[in-house]
Amino acid sequence: MKLIIIFLSISMVGLSLLTCRDMPMNFIEIANELGYSVREYDVVTQDGYILKLFHIPGDRSRPVLLMHGLVDSADTFILRRDTSLCIALANAGYDVWIGNNRGNKYSRRHQYLDPDSDKEFWDYSFHELGYYDLPAIIDFVLDNTGAKSLSAIGHSQGNSIFLVLGATRPEYNEKIKVLVSLSPICFLNNMKKSASRLLKLFPVIVQFFTITGQVEILGENTVFARIFRYICGTKNSYGFCAHGIFFRLAGNDPEELEADFYPTVVAYYPTGTSKKNVVHLSQVSIRRTFAEFDYGLRNFDIYNSTVSPEYDLSKVKMKVALLAGRNDYISTIKDVLLLRSKLPNVIEYTVVKHKKFNHIDGVWGRNMNVYLFPSIFDILSKHG
Repeated sequence: MKLIIIFLSISMVGLSLLTCRDMPMNFIEIANELGYSVREYDVVTQDGYILKLFHIPGDRSRPVLLMHGLVDSADTFILRRDTSLCIALANAGYDVWIGNNRGNKYSRRHQYLDPDSDKEFWDYSFHELGYYDLPAIIDFVLDNTGAKSLSAIGHSQGNSIFLVLGATRPEYNEKIKVLVSLSPICFLNNMKKSASRLLKLFPVIVQFFTITGQVEILGENTVFARIFRYICGTKNSYGFCAHGIFFRLAGNDPEELEADFYPTVVAYYPTGTSKKNVVHLSQVSIRRTFAEFDYGLRNFDIYNSTVSPEYDLSKVKMKVALLAGRNDYISTIKDVLLLRSKLPNVIEYTVVKHKKFNHIDGVWGRNMNVYLFPSIFDILSKHG
């Protein structure tokens, strides 16, 4: 927590002049280096956002869509290279599609809004990601493969958006064969330690961003992200940053996010979202309900109610497999079980065998191919 405050203070005294380190390879370059061809597409949402979608071709009758979490991108699913999830799926013959939500480095575009000058570009939360981004991506994949439905794998907030989709546009439930939920984010009632304190403190932090006029958070070229990479982007910072930030928020597991790999993570993460998106997550934690964005005094005009409505999870009829970790400080066992009790079609609930499985091991874990991937492939083979 002190580190967050230090970063905010530093950014106010002019360290925006810090230069970025050399840009790392992008998704396509990593895949090509591994020997895989990748196609890329621009998907346009109903409200005009242009999303980058990557495709590693395989059996068109077995499309799988991967969706990343908060301030992340498609890169997260290939960072471990040969032992990453998208490569494992491609090797198994699946037709692999990897999405990018609006606002990250690959989807920072709009038909007529400029993210650098139009604040309206950043007027979204995870609600819009589920209501607009996912339908556009899903329809694009199904139109291109000829399949009637697809399997999906989400990580963290990459699952929240499927829940929003199923609740607000229930016709899409039939287009999802199964959703494999890695460390699913829905209820945030039982977060542990620093993760809980950070979200509850975020309304205060938001005031700083409001005063400085910032509506984009942790984008590639924001001061905060550049300072973070400058301070935490080397192996020498592992003790200070990995243990002081990542493990304190996600759960301690240094064996799975080792010092040699850690700089790779910092080079690719974080990669931007809107202030409103993080505020919405903070509201979920503080209100202890999975509800639409709370606009305060404007709620009555928008919802015809003084409070924002809860998402009706009983409408999420798609098959869902929940994979949770004992050591996950954000998506805790208690909250995943609460989600399980609210969903009508949970076909599997699994606590990952790796005892230290935390919130980030599902995408960056050193040995996730050993303790996690067999469960994913088993679910896909039975329900996908």
